[in-house]
This record gives sequence, structure tokens and C-alpha cells, in this order.
Amino acid sequence: MTLIFAHRGSSDAFPENTMKAFIEAEKEQADGIELDVQLTRDLEPVVIHDERVDRTTNGTGYVKDFTYKELRKLDAAYRNKTIVTKEPIPSLREVFEWLSGNHLLCNVELKTGKIPYKGIEEIVVSLIREYQLEDRIIVSSFNHYSIIHLYRLAPNIEIAPLFMEGLYMPWIYAKSIRAKGFHPHYRFATNEIIKASMENGIAVRPYTVNNEKELHRLFQIGCSAVITDEPAKAFRIRKQFTPS
Repeated sequence: MTLIFAHRGSSDAFPENTMKAFIEAEKEQADGIELDVQLTRDLEPVVIHDERVDRTTNGTGYVKDFTYKELRKLDAAYRNKTIVTKEPIPSLREVFEWLSGNHLLCNVELKTGKIPYKGIEEIVVSLIREYQLEDRIIVSSFNHYSIIHLYRLAPNIEIAPLFMEGLYMPWIYAKSIRAKGFHPHYRFATNEIIKASMENGIAVRPYTVNNEKELHRLFQIGCSAVITDEPAKAFRIRKQFTPS
């Protein structure tokens, strides 16, 4: 069965990368969540997509320049006019605490492409081990050096490289870095690539799949997983392809 990962939580209707979006994703029957991790000035891993807080909160500046306590004062629901209560930026610890009470999978994306957060891999591995989530976490990144470093620290935690463009025989590359899967942009996840990868034991989890036609295609060929902003829609479509 094709798994459904909620991209930054159920982010079509709720503020992305917030506990509200993650809790909603669970209610909408997602199999897992996808989230992004940056480091604060005092080295707390926090869940936010951009290097700066400007787009998603009422603050301004780089995540790396805030302490965790300062960051918590910001409102991550600021841009969402339907949410009246304040939503703080969650810490990765807070999300792992919540995951301990359910069975969801979690795709942790390390945002080390623009800012090389020193020690982020060690910090994330330590938290995964503390909450004993090794078998439920997939760590991905566009910075492949970052996930290879993490794999060397913890070979029992799954890694998956992210791709913005097509790659020739991506399953061979994935195997070469000891990844059990890869996350391509859905436009480059052709049926041929998906089938060949899965036949070679490599999972394919395309992002960010919101288009109904694309969801139909990926469920129809039994792709490993889809990463989507709209888990409820994906769940509804998947039911058409799952024997009752």
C-alpha cells in the first residue's frame, strides 16, 4: 500500500510545521508526517521550513539568531486568518514526545543546504535515540553530505536523499550512499523510475503531490509513498485503489 506523508503536517488548511497541522494529519488518516529542522542559537532543533522566520511567523530574522525561548514567543499561525489562537514553532523534542503516543512515521528533513548547522546531525540522532524512534524516522535532505554523515553516526536510522531534478538510475545512487529510498520532485518520478527503483529494493516517495491526477497515477502503480499537503484528499483517492 502506498503510504501518505503529510507535508509539513496537514498544511493545506493549517499553519505548516505546527503541532496543530501534525495532529490534524493524524486525524486525516496520514501514515506519517514530514517536517523541517533548523537549529536555534542555543542549539535547539526546531521545526520550521525557512532559514528565516519572516514568511511563516510575525517575527523577522534568521532562526539561527534566536534562542529557543525567543523563538517560542513568535506566532506560527500569524498568516492563517482562520486560526485565532497563537501557534508556537515546535521543538523537535515536542514533536517526538507526541509521536511517542501514536504510531505515525516521521520524515525529518535537515535544512542544511544554505546554513551548515554544525552538529545538527549529532543532535537529531541523539533525540531519535532518546525517544527510541529509530524504526519510525526517515531523515532526508537536499544536502546529501549531511545525511551521509548522519548515517555514519547511526546506520540503523534510514536516510533518503531529496532531488529537485531528474537523476539517471537513482536507485544505484541511493544504494551507493546506503539509502533505502529517495524523495524526488513528483515530476521526475516517472512510472519507469518508480518501478525500476522498487524492483531494486529502493523506496520512492515523491513530493509535493497535491494534484488529483498525479495522486491517482502514483496510487495506481503502487508507489512506496506520497508526500502531500492534503492528506485527507490523498486518503480519499487511495481508498479507490485499496481492496476493502
